[in-house]
Amino acid sequence: MTDYARSLASKATELLRLHQAPEILQIINVWDAITAKVVGDVPGTKALATASHSIAASRGYEDGEKIPVDEMIAAVGVIATATSLPVSADLEAGYGNPGETVRKAIGAGAVGANIEDQMRPLADAVAQMSAAMRAAKAEGIEFVLNARTDAFLKGKDRDPAAVLADAIERGRAFLDVGAATVFVPGLLDEATVTALVEGIGWNKVSVINVPGSLAPAKLQELGVARISYGPWTQRLALTALADATAELLAGGALPEGTRALN
Repeated sequence: MTDYARSLASKATELLRLHQAPEILQIINVWDAITAKVVGDVPGTKALATASHSIAASRGYEDGEKIPVDEMIAAVGVIATATSLPVSADLEAGYGNPGETVRKAIGAGAVGANIEDQMRPLADAVAQMSAAMRAAKAEGIEFVLNARTDAFLKGKDRDPAAVLADAIERGRAFLDVGAATVFVPGLLDEATVTALVEGIGWNKVSVINVPGSLAPAKLQELGVARISYGPWTQRLALTALADATAELLAGGALPEGTRALN
C-alpha cells in the first residue's frame, strides 16, 4: 500500500469514527481551496464537507447537477489537497452513475459523500446507495455515505405523517446497504427530529442547520449524529461581501478587524 493509500484509509476511518462518536459532528461546508484552508485552520474543526450548490455557483452553474461531473470532482480534489482533514463530498444524486462518481471522488481524495435520493422510487434509490457503497468497497476504504432523502424537501404539499414515514423507511433501507448516516434536510422542529431519531436510529440521523434550526446542543441531546450547513456558509460569506461593498461605495471603510486569511 502506498503512503497516499494509507493516508486515505486513515482519513476514512477517522471520518467514520467522528460520525459514530457520542459528540455531535459539526461540518462546515466549503467550496474551494481557500475556504478549506480557512475553515480547516479554525480550532475544533475535525472534518470538512463540500457544498455542491456552492461549488456550482462559484463556477457559474445553477444547482442540480448542471455542473459537469468531472468539473465537480476536480473541485473536490482541490479541496482535499488543501487540507489534512477528512473530506466528505456532496455528489448530488451521483450524476447518473453513483458508483463511478464515488470512485472518482475517492480518487480525488474524498473519504465520504452525500448522495441524494431525489425521492425516486424506493428500489431505485436503494440501488443508487448500494452502487455507491460497492464502488467504495472496491477502493478498499471505510467510506462514509451520508445517504440523503429529500422526503421533507419534496413533500411540503403532502400529509406530514406520510412524509415522516417515507423518510424513516428510506433511511432504514439506506442503512441496510451500508450508509453510515441518513441525511434529512429541511427546517425540522423538535418533534420531527425526535421521531426521525426514534425511527432511523440513535446517532444515525444527519441534518442541515438553516436560519431557525434547532441549536447544536439540542440536536445532540435528541441523538443527531451530524450537522452540516450546505450553501448557507457561502451565503454568509457573500452577504458579508455585499454589505461591505455597499459600505465602501457609500464612502465607508473596510470593517475593523478584517484579517488577511488568504
